[in-house]
Amino acid sequence: MKANQINIKNKKANFNYEIGDTYTAGMVLTGTEIKSIRDGKASLTDSYCVVDRGEVWVKGMHISEYTYGSYNNHQTRRDRKLLLSKKEIGKISKDSSDPGFTIVPLRMFISEKGFAKLVIGIGRGKKQYDKRQSIKEREDKRNIDRFFKQ
Repeated sequence: MKANQINIKNKKANFNYEIGDTYTAGMVLTGTEIKSIRDGKASLTDSYCVVDRGEVWVKGMHISEYTYGSYNNHQTRRDRKLLLSKKEIGKISKDSSDPGFTIVPLRMFISEKGFAKLVIGIGRGKKQYDKRQSIKEREDKRNIDRFFKQ
């Protein structure tokens, strides 16, 4: 796969959260981790971010072991540090400290320069009736598209 074809999404994030501000962050990875990501073997489900001592960490992100890796292979669910500016970290920390808000990974991609990037967003959890409303809007949009296609 080419670098611009890697686009790993967290599909449940937009369903479970109302996303506010989004930020693009670099990631600190080992050699076998970036090779697995370039193979498309990563998952963002059940992952979240925390701010700890002025650093943002992503927890629970699964990157499969590299098939050609040796004893130097990485752990699949280790904590990974995100690279953001101090100003962005301060804003994220302030926004996520409010009750009901969390930092959610939305999308992972490979940049033009070949670096792994993670798009994170400040999300507020949806209630059950909000989720039903989202499903209804999605089905209505699908029906309208079908009608205009015919």
